[in-house]
Formats: sequence, C-alpha cells, structure tokens
Amino acid sequence: MERTPITPKGLEALREELVKLKSVERPKNIQAIEEARAHGDLSENAEFHAAKERQSFLAGRIQELEYKVASAEVISPGSGPKDRAVFGVTVVLENTDTGEEIHYLLVGPDESDIKKGRISVKSPLGMAILGKRVDDEIKVQVPGGVRSYCLVDIK
Repeated sequence: MERTPITPKGLEALREELVKLKSVERPKNIQAIEEARAHGDLSENAEFHAAKERQSFLAGRIQELEYKVASAEVISPGSGPKDRAVFGVTVVLENTDTGEEIHYLLVGPDESDIKKGRISVKSPLGMAILGKRVDDEIKVQVPGGVRSYCLVDIK
C-alpha cells in the first residue's frame, strides 16, 4: 500500500468525516430506505431509489475514507529541514514572467485546496517545489506551456 503524506490535522478531519458517515449519515439513510419501503410499490418509488443511490454513495465514501486513513503517513509540519522545501512548509514563489508572488502550503493530496493556498506535494507544481532551496528556479509544464518560478522564501 502506497503511503500518503498528511498532517495530523488533516488525518483528524478524515477520521471525523468517517465517524459522521458511519454513526449519523448511514443510520439516517437506512431509516429513509425503511420509510420509503413502507410506501409500497418500489418500482415507481422515487424516494426509495434516491435513498438506495445515497446508500451506494455512502458505502463508497466510507470505503474511500477507510483506505485513506489506513494509508496515511502522518508528518508534522516543520519537522523537516528548514533550508529546503519539504512537506508542511509554506513557500513563497515569484512568477519570473509577471513578478507576481504566491504563497503555497505544501500538503498531502487529501488536504490540498488551491483557493486556500494549499497544494499537494503530489501535484506537478508540488513535486517541482520539493527539495528546492531559496533562489532556486522551478519550471513546471502547464497546458499553456512552461511556467517559471523563483523560490523566494521558505516559512
């Protein structure tokens, strides 16, 4: 099983979602199926079919979360070297074409959210950043060509 890096906070969020799905959402769905069955003819019962679809979704999500929790490799942010870009650090990049500065926190795939400035270490940009030092150049292939960045700071 391939291990997936995650912060302690990220693992806790996955576990909380898993507990909620198992202890709240699934029992609610079972109740909805029973109520829909009580209405009679199942072949034309939209509530029953919707509840069965929800049951399938919940089972798949629970299975996915159980796998993610089992394959998680918890890494505390800031536990690595301070002079290189590693999991859990915030990097400041400067786009060499536009001069625009962007800040990214390097996290695992389950915690990434580009809108919040969190990118996965398994994304193309994340992989290009890993191991770099301040003033190193980073080139990334994007659909529009190659983007170049300079690593300005590691926090």
